[in-house]
Amino acid sequence: MTTAWFHCFAGTAGDMTLGALIDAGADPVAVMEIVGRLGIDDYALTFEPVLRCGVAATHAIVVVNDHEHEHEHEHEHGHEHAPDHRPYRAIRDLVLAADLPTRVRDRVLATFDALAEVEGAMHRMPALDVEFHEVGSVDAIIDIVGACAALEVLGVDRIVCSPIALGRGSVHAAHGELPNPAPAVTALLARRNAPAFGIDTRKEIATPTGVALMTALADSFQPMPAMHLSAVGYGAGTADTPGRPNVVQVVIGNEAARTTTPGNGQPVRLLEVNLDDATGEVVAHTIAALLSAGAHDAWASPIVMKKGRPAHTVHALCDPAVSEAVAAVLIAESGSLGVRGTTLERWPQQRSESTVQIEDHVIRVKLSAGRVKVEHDDAAAAALALGWPLRAVLSAAEALGWALEAPAQ
Repeated sequence: MTTAWFHCFAGTAGDMTLGALIDAGADPVAVMEIVGRLGIDDYALTFEPVLRCGVAATHAIVVVNDHEHEHEHEHEHGHEHAPDHRPYRAIRDLVLAADLPTRVRDRVLATFDALAEVEGAMHRMPALDVEFHEVGSVDAIIDIVGACAALEVLGVDRIVCSPIALGRGSVHAAHGELPNPAPAVTALLARRNAPAFGIDTRKEIATPTGVALMTALADSFQPMPAMHLSAVGYGAGTADTPGRPNVVQVVIGNEAARTTTPGNGQPVRLLEVNLDDATGEVVAHTIAALLSAGAHDAWASPIVMKKGRPAHTVHALCDPAVSEAVAAVLIAESGSLGVRGTTLERWPQQRSESTVQIEDHVIRVKLSAGRVKVEHDDAAAAALALGWPLRAVLSAAEALGWALEAPAQ
């Protein structure tokens, strides 16, 4: 199984992701042939060898012919905001009409679906009606489709990402001055419970395009998995920042087949508290809060404490990088005077996320060996809008999921 691990130690952007994959060996001619199927004219896609803090990297450049200069939509990474914009419905139609490889199409739509979902929530409108400004410009579309095409050219089956670096202060966008990281960035990270960390810079080092690619496509967020390395690449932003290479690193390699037998697993932290004075509603709220704080999983077990009192143990399983934040939520929500923890290992099985469509309603599905799992919230929203029974939507979405070409084959 071919895996791509993205190291976003200096942030991430769409053009940097594309540049990193080209630098790792994706044939630029093959990538541009796939991108060319979109039917978008008046642009040129080029790749330039550069140095960033002495690190050799590739800079992906989209030049739009009806403007006097290169679109520069992502600040530190070389893009100012382009004036053109498109509704997501139009972008989706554009992608569906193109003769893209199945896995490229699914990854592109998953990325734009994630962006439309968070933008729709922020602007209180349906996802398909969202108008993308910076992300709807030609160069951003080419960055996203190009990155997904490069993954296909390299034969990448599984995507893994490190925690993502973020800046501070504020950034200028189509809607005015916004906090840095931008609201879309934080919403995308929260949507996946993805790990991130701040560094001392006022530049926009993590852009919505780059973060959408990672949060929509990554199977997991973790240190580099055990694999036999075959290639490494660096994708550059425009700025050459002193003391910190302005690059995204991608490492390509082959992972051994995953099994449930003991070996080098993924480290996780199990945090627990015992509660004998909490109602069922409080326990349920605590579990929801733990998941929102970044826990891989959270649950409660019935127990009997001293003097025969019925009680619960609330458990949270999380990445060690977010264990402090998860423990703080566990204490605050449960009212416990302390928390205990154990370091464990886990062996998550290979899975991927794609989307199906029922009557214009986009529904996420998780695909794994011998199983299709429909995202309940998406199915419930579609059932409510269509007036269908929930079980009918779940059944239809599962059937469509089985018909998909699994991304990791």
